[in-house]
Amino acid sequence: MAENDDGRTMPEDEILRQRTEKLARLKAEEGYDPFLHEKWDVKHSVEYVKKTFDHLGPDEKAEDAKIVTAGRLMTLRKHGKASFADMADEKDQIQLYFQVDSLGEKSYDFFKKWVDSGDILGVMGHPFRTRRGELSILVTGFELLAKAMRPLPEKWHGLKDTEIRYRQRYVDLIANPEVRETFRKRARIISALREVLESEGTIEVETPILSPVAGGANARPFVTHHNALDIDLYLRIATELYLKRLIVGMFGRVYEIGKNFRNEGIDIMHNPEFTALEVYWAYADYKDIMDLTERLIVAAADASGSRKIVYQGTELNLEPPFRRASMVELVREKCGFDLHETGSDEEARRFAKNKGIELKGDETRFGVLVELFETFVEDTLIQPTFVLGHPTEVSPLAKKDPGDPNFTNRFELFIYGNEVANAFSELNDPFDQRERFIQQAKRKEAGDEEAHVFDEDYVTALEYGLPPTGGLGVGIDRLTMFLTNSRSIRDVILFPTMRPKKS
Repeated sequence: MAENDDGRTMPEDEILRQRTEKLARLKAEEGYDPFLHEKWDVKHSVEYVKKTFDHLGPDEKAEDAKIVTAGRLMTLRKHGKASFADMADEKDQIQLYFQVDSLGEKSYDFFKKWVDSGDILGVMGHPFRTRRGELSILVTGFELLAKAMRPLPEKWHGLKDTEIRYRQRYVDLIANPEVRETFRKRARIISALREVLESEGTIEVETPILSPVAGGANARPFVTHHNALDIDLYLRIATELYLKRLIVGMFGRVYEIGKNFRNEGIDIMHNPEFTALEVYWAYADYKDIMDLTERLIVAAADASGSRKIVYQGTELNLEPPFRRASMVELVREKCGFDLHETGSDEEARRFAKNKGIELKGDETRFGVLVELFETFVEDTLIQPTFVLGHPTEVSPLAKKDPGDPNFTNRFELFIYGNEVANAFSELNDPFDQRERFIQQAKRKEAGDEEAHVFDEDYVTALEYGLPPTGGLGVGIDRLTMFLTNSRSIRDVILFPTMRPKKS
């Protein structure tokens, strides 16, 4: 059900039918087609009107100021010889005052007969403040620029149904100005990230979305078929391997902000299509990238308004330096498992089972470490925390720690219990990389659909020489969630993936 301008509640389809008939009458009786206007020269935004004429006192009018603006009529209050409307443009909203003395009877009657809430109106008039103190525009002329055939949702209360909000984001953006602000803030965040990277000599590049090999991460890909070449191609799961090919090709610092695709589940932190930033710096290591990550997070926070934010009722402090701790250290703190004092894989598996973790039975003690971390530690990392020292067996593209080759020079940044960034000193030994790809291939053959594929061409690239390189991946959507206090990833993706509607 929806509410018509006269206050009556009726089915939306009935309002659509009535407005369709009304449009036909408008064309027939007035010879007026609201969809024929090619443009309307908007000279003033609502924001400009409010800032420039805020000084007006009650019942005061700026007669010498001619305002030319446009927007959508959010509400209408039609009366005898004077009517009011609330008009919204992209960023703000203002009251319009339609009066027969200012418009003339013909124009005023046209307004009362043909204009509905939701319509797009071009407006000319003078700023004034009502006796009750509301800054308004006295309309002296207008043009109906586009007719809204469907009613605005829940006119007085905004659109709250999340299913409709995500499916019909255009309606959500009309009804909820705060949603528009979320996506403006997202744009500012991305601009801030670009500004930091480009100020440090990093160039933006584009790499393929369709690839014969889905590499760069442990994830299940989407597969499609190219008819002309008669080959299967994959939507990329990460940009990593192509970007590192560019470092081999003598680019010093590169980055890409783009879509990745993973054929996995959907929840408040995951969408099959998501946006990631990946950065690669030649002659840098993971420590340099950790410092860079702090600078990026700070710039994003500043662009969104503050380094101290509240996310879902919890205060987060994004002021650097962030805590840095190893995975071994954190697991020891939270559940008492000390990998360095664990003598065997079997002993580690017994510890995990005693903690209630179901295992496949062939996990090494390093695999158990990861299971314990994911089960007992991740959710507790509320304030920004760099987690260091990931086992080599779960880091197929990271350089081994020279002090202990069972671990890698890698970190993940966690905020509010969720991974926001992943980075490491890149593995540049082609022989080591080949062996790790072989181990990943064995896992895939054993049924692990998310194991990394063997990318022969990438090994070939390494054989030409990859300099010491630091790399970083940042989840733009998750970062935006925290900086806009958005509970679900769907709140920061304009058109999230949805289950098809049931017919």
